[in-house]
Amino acid sequence: MSVWGILAVLYAAAVVIIAVTKPEKIWNMKKIELFKKVLGDRGTEIFFYFIALIFLVLGIWLIVK
Repeated sequence: MSVWGILAVLYAAAVVIIAVTKPEKIWNMKKIELFKKVLGDRGTEIFFYFIALIFLVLGIWLIVK
């Protein structure tokens, strides 16, 4: 299960990088535009950080398990 754990940690890192850098092509996707409309720009960032935290904890748990 350590492969899944490593993938989950890498996914969490990718989500944080996207939330911090806000690449134009990704940040203007329809799905994220909907998140920004509902949650606002700052709320969308917090949502991304929350998802990253969940995947980081899951990844560490899978690696240790």
